[in-house]
Amino acid sequence: MKVEKSSDINKCPVEVEGAKNVQIRWLISKEDGAENFAMRMFELQPGGFTPLHEHRHEHEVFVIEGQGVFVYEGKEYKFNADYVIFVPPNKEHQFKNTGDSILRMLCLIPASAV
Repeated sequence: MKVEKSSDINKCPVEVEGAKNVQIRWLISKEDGAENFAMRMFELQPGGFTPLHEHRHEHEVFVIEGQGVFVYEGKEYKFNADYVIFVPPNKEHQFKNTGDSILRMLCLIPASAV
């Protein structure tokens, strides 16, 4: 069981090749006893982006605030707050902050992907 304010959870820079000005908070994970899913909050600064990549697990994303572009299999899709984005496994994708304020989004993945 866990009850905690998200802003009290440690925020770490995403330090992988191809990422720029991205931070992550692991809101719920195996460390909390979650056996099936992990919930993460990503924060992208203006001009920031995740790496263009693919992997074997899916993502479920909910955009809390900001605006950006979702790059998926070579095409770009604009989004902003209250959008949901499903990323199937093994598909090339990237998130970019195209606004002038922070882009904040929740991302859920299978716990086995962590």
